[in-house]
Parts: sequence; C-alpha cells; structure tokens
Amino acid sequence: MSKCTLKDLQFWDDQIVELGKKRQLDWYEIAYETCDYHEMLGAMAYHGMPTHYNHWSYGKSFEQQHTHYQLGMTGLPYELIINSDPCIAYLMLENPMYLQILIMAHCVGHSDFFKNNRNFAFTRADTVVPRMRHAKKRINSYIEDPNIGIERVESLIDACHAISYQVPRYPMDIPNLEENYEIFRQKNLQSLKKNKLDLKDLPYEPEYDILGFCAEFGPDLDDWERDVIQIVRDEAYYFMPQIRTKIMNEGWACLQHYNILNELDLPQEYHIPFLKSHNQVVRPHVGRINPYHLGFHLFQKIVERHGYEEALLAREVHNDESFIRQYLTREDCEELNLFSFSAKDHGQYEVDDVSDNQGWEEVKEVLIGQIGANSIPTIYVDGVSRRNELVLHHEYDGRELELQYARQVMGHIERIWGHDVTLITIIDDAPYEL
Repeated sequence: MSKCTLKDLQFWDDQIVELGKKRQLDWYEIAYETCDYHEMLGAMAYHGMPTHYNHWSYGKSFEQQHTHYQLGMTGLPYELIINSDPCIAYLMLENPMYLQILIMAHCVGHSDFFKNNRNFAFTRADTVVPRMRHAKKRINSYIEDPNIGIERVESLIDACHAISYQVPRYPMDIPNLEENYEIFRQKNLQSLKKNKLDLKDLPYEPEYDILGFCAEFGPDLDDWERDVIQIVRDEAYYFMPQIRTKIMNEGWACLQHYNILNELDLPQEYHIPFLKSHNQVVRPHVGRINPYHLGFHLFQKIVERHGYEEALLAREVHNDESFIRQYLTREDCEELNLFSFSAKDHGQYEVDDVSDNQGWEEVKEVLIGQIGANSIPTIYVDGVSRRNELVLHHEYDGRELELQYARQVMGHIERIWGHDVTLITIIDDAPYEL
C-alpha cells in the first residue's frame, strides 16, 4: 500500500464516522476491500459487484478500460461503492493516504444516500450480493447444459441487454405481472367480460416492463429463457434508481467529503492535495454536464439558501429530474454558464438558448430532458395481436428515434418474444410503423 497501513485507514475512518454522525448521516455499514489497479478495472467492468454472471460484453469493457489506462488515455475512479447492506467499497492500493481519506468520506455520503433516498427503497440492498451469486450459478448451469450451450445463452443475454432499462422508472418492488393482471381483471369483471387471463387482451393498461411482460407471457419460451430474462430484469430494477439519481448521489457524496475533510484535523501535506483532488472531481466539463459539479453546486446552494435540514430532506425525496426542477434557479444557470445547443447540417452545431432572462427556463428544460433515464426512449407494450405479434408504442417527446438503431433493437425484442414485433412511433410529425 502507498505509504499507509490498515491501522492508518482505521484511524481516519473512526474520525470520519464521528463527523458523519454529527452531520446527521445514517448509512449502511461499509465493508472496505483493498485492491490493485487491475482488480479495480475488473470491478468496474462488472459494475462493482463481487460476483456477477459472465458475458462477453463485460470482458470487452475490461479490455477497453485496461488498454486506455495503459496508454494513459484515461484514469481510474477514485472510489467504487455498491448499494448493498453492508455497502462494499474498494480502496485502491496505489492511492496515497490523503486520497484514501477522501474516498472513505465520499463513500459515507454515498451509503447514506443509498439508505435514505426513496428511489432505493425497493432495491433489497441486504440481498443483492447473494442474488447476483445465485444468478451467476444459474446462468453457468445453462451454459454448461449440452441442450442449451453458451451461444444460445449469450444470444438471449445480448437481446435482454438491448432493452434492459425498459422497466418502470419510479420506485416500486418488482411486480408479478400475471398476479397484477388477475387482480385487475377481478376488479373489472363487468367491463372486461373475461373469465380468465387472455394473452390477446393483455396488457389491460400500457405496460412499461417489456422484459417482465415477455418473461411472463412469451408464448414459446423455455423455462431457462424465462429465468435468464428475469435475471436481467431484476438487475435493471436494481440499477434504475442509480441512473435516475446520478447528479444527486454524486453531489451529496461530494458535499459530505468536502465538509468532513475540512473539519478533520488533516496534516498540511494531506490538506492541499485533498483540495486539489476535490477540485478535479467537481470541475466543470467542456461541452457536457459533470454530475459531480452540478450536484455539488446545487447542494451547496440549498444549504446556503434554505439550510442543511432542507438538504437532508432533498436527498431523501428527490430524483435528478425533480431535484433540478425544484432547486435550479436562473442565478445557478448563469453562474454555471449553462446553454443549450443542437446539431445542424454538415456536422455544425448551433447555440439555441443561453441562460439569460428569456432563455434560462428553456435551458433548464433541455437539461431535464437529458438527465437520469430521460435520455432513454420510453417504450411500452400496447397489445398482442391474434397471431401473437407484440405491439409496442414509443412515447414521443419531440425527439425522434434513430431508425437504424431502433430496427436492431426490435430484432433483439423478437429474439426474446419469439414472434413478430411492431413499433409505433412519430417521424416527421406523423405516425410511423416499424
């Protein structure tokens, strides 16, 4: 380890815990694991999970990151922590001591956010590691089964990954669709006039859980295929809250490490490098939003304008979209130099709005449309035809689908569903059917 021992880490962690409690933080116990840079790259490729099912895409991700790191094209994250109870966080052996202190304080902020933000209420943090472990074992058993094999398994996982985040985006437990539809049918017997669930009448309402619908009602799926789909679906429900709270989560963790380290009695040789590292993390990025920068700025402003209690409440009830809508002001837009732009012909870009008296609200709306899961098109199941064709609808919000990409994704959905798929969207302000 770089000039620090486990005893040193324990010494500083004890002080961080003390200050975290004074700041009214309540977090999952954190289990720190030390690793070298190679192990950190592996953890990154598998989303930080200590165990995860195998797939070629994770190996590809590892090789890309490893190559870029070796060529000096990218660095490594200061920290990596997963939403589990207890939380698992990684400390890289190559990090200097001041950086390990920053990381531990940062992780306290993340763990507090995981435990208290309402979007994570149904992630079942206490069972995520054994769930992932069991999923890995089941998928390995299908790969090793001579009647199934790796090609069929990976082909199905490819298809599931293509639409893995087409699940409901608000906080909820993973539903049993067949059970929910039966309850709906019982409550609406007179209007539905059906004595049993009929695939041709489903869904009764727009169904945003495409993987769940396919797993429950795909007419020709084998049991192992339904299980693989459910595994990917379960992981999507687990990660969706992190997608929807990236700005808040990072901003809250930065606020906590910044204040905790400023309250620690750091030696001079630690304090200056800490400030430099903090500033590198929260600096603005040219041409794009740095979630650390925006989140840290807004939480600081909330404390300044409304007090720390309001910041505690905000970290509990909001997601990125509601957070920006509630707290981002014209003053913030001007201070952050926010503007909106769009691509024009011949690879040119044009500034559409700046954060002035007339433009700041439009800039804010454009920002909201790009954060969290809002950059992922919203697709729902609208029905099933008499010949088992799956009919999907795209919720058009002014942004058209990239048709070439959409057709490739539809091919993956057909692999999962097992029959033809139709998608209805809007192109050039008119209905368009793929």
